[in-house]
Amino acid sequence: NMQHDQIIWEVINNQFCSFKSKIERERTFCRNPYNVTGLCLRSSCPLANSRYATIREDGGRIHLYLKTVERAHTPKDMWEKIRLSRDYGKAMKQLDEHLAYFPKFLVHRNKQRMTKIHQYLIRMRKLALKVKPKLVGVHKKIERREDRREEKAVKAAKLEESIEKELLERLKNGSYGDIYNFPETSFEKALEGVEGEKDIEEEQRELEEME
Repeated sequence: NMQHDQIIWEVINNQFCSFKSKIERERTFCRNPYNVTGLCLRSSCPLANSRYATIREDGGRIHLYLKTVERAHTPKDMWEKIRLSRDYGKAMKQLDEHLAYFPKFLVHRNKQRMTKIHQYLIRMRKLALKVKPKLVGVHKKIERREDRREEKAVKAAKLEESIEKELLERLKNGSYGDIYNFPETSFEKALEGVEGEKDIEEEQRELEEME
């Protein structure tokens, strides 16, 4: 088996591997989801090691995946999936039990990986409990339409005010002897305005006389 592993590594390292990703000149990364380090190395390659172990997260739970020589002839059942405890101390004990006869490098890397995954799962749970602001979609077309309607309404109101002021001025000047064909509401408002001004003038005169 060791000879087969060495042959597989020589092919992967020197010829071609679909998981290999070379970003920098010094380091070559591995995109295989079962790689425990993420680096393309002989010791951490899941394809070139007949005995291998790695840690993965699935649905918020941490699992230990074991690969042994006895299951190498059945690719479907090659990886044994073991669910680890949510408690960090118990999960560490489980790792020590299952990886008792594995290389120290794999044991150390799996413990590091489990610690990191455990920490980010705790952060995820804390963020899920926090109150998040509700995001509301903004419809720009509707907003523009409402703005245009508001501008038109303001212009119409200003126009009505200017008409009322003009009517008041003409009524004061006596431009109309007899009033015909005017809107009743505008005419009534104009009359109310004139009467209000007359009342204010009378009150001011009374105050002046009393003084």
